[in-house]
Amino acid sequence: MNATVARMAAVLGMCATLAWLAGCASSDEAPGSAAGAGSTAGMAGAGGGAGGGISSSELQGQPQPGTQQDLEVSVGDRVFFDYDSSVLSPTATQTLDKQAAWLKTYPDVIVTIEGHTDERGTREYNLALGDRRANAVKNYLVALQVNPDRVLTISYGEERPVDPGHDEAAWAKNRRAVTVVATTQ
Repeated sequence: MNATVARMAAVLGMCATLAWLAGCASSDEAPGSAAGAGSTAGMAGAGGGAGGGISSSELQGQPQPGTQQDLEVSVGDRVFFDYDSSVLSPTATQTLDKQAAWLKTYPDVIVTIEGHTDERGTREYNLALGDRRANAVKNYLVALQVNPDRVLTISYGEERPVDPGHDEAAWAKNRRAVTVVATTQ
């Protein structure tokens, strides 16, 4: 009986530690940030500066400058599209204006624009539509004097939904282009 109680105490202690660690890990995300809302973007640059240590900005709960998290928190990493469209809305261009300024602030950052669609349509059609969306974003950023060599594109079509639902609310979230910090030059 004592061995069982000891094992239960050890398990409870591990659970408490894991809960504490989970609370610490989520405290760096801004409320409502894309990172906390199922962002497909990786946390490029997470883990700190040279040597992989934790930077002082990360200790203060602020993202490391020039990282994916910085892009998400500072200017936004995604724009949305109407059904069957690759036309940028006024809201999208406002976000992209901020992204262009952010990219000019960090001239060594290379980004990949991911084009996404909702589930309606064939796989081939959605890959082509995702490609048009990613290129619409790239072309807009290039028109704002961002070096085209710093902006890569890829289409995922319907393959990576942010919302797995099958209604207009879910589809609207999935019709997007996401800017992902790929690397630095």
